[in-house]
Amino acid sequence: MNVEISEVAHLPTKFGNFKIQAFKEFLTNGCFKEHLAIFTDNMPEIPVVRVHSECLTGDALGSRKCDCGEQLEFALHTIQRQGGMVIYLRQEGRNIGLFNKVNAYALQDRGLDTVAANHQLGFSDDERTYEMVEMILNHFNITKIRLLTNNPKKIESLQGIEIVERLPIIIEANPYNEEYLQTKKSKMGHLL
Repeated sequence: MNVEISEVAHLPTKFGNFKIQAFKEFLTNGCFKEHLAIFTDNMPEIPVVRVHSECLTGDALGSRKCDCGEQLEFALHTIQRQGGMVIYLRQEGRNIGLFNKVNAYALQDRGLDTVAANHQLGFSDDERTYEMVEMILNHFNITKIRLLTNNPKKIESLQGIEIVERLPIIIEANPYNEEYLQTKKSKMGHLL
């Protein structure tokens, strides 16, 4: 894995003061993705870690079609209190990209669920990968974590890291994401 690592910088936010470091992952096609580690100074021996995949519509625009932005806020509040890290992976739309995600949204507007929309566009349920997570945790010499997730795929994918505890993310459903959350639970096995 070919990765360039930035310097560490301070990141004061509305959630508290963090540090931030970027990881530029060079892909085989000549492109790259830039991932982030957002972490606290008070990193305990076994930190709380949230692996969060980019969701521009939820994280930045406050979309109510998903629960991504609320999960990110929950994670930042949690790590601020307990010490830990959010690993922000640039895998928009379960790694199908923003353009395809908007097309999937249009299919959902016509009645398809999130999984069926991905299939209609020629993608699997979830195209994300998590190799970068272990690379980032290894960079920080972290071997044991308390993983903040509802996604069993994240738990299964971290083979080289000991997950001491899974911490659930509890977010209230709203009228726009109830079916989405039900699909995540019934078709993708999310622990909701």
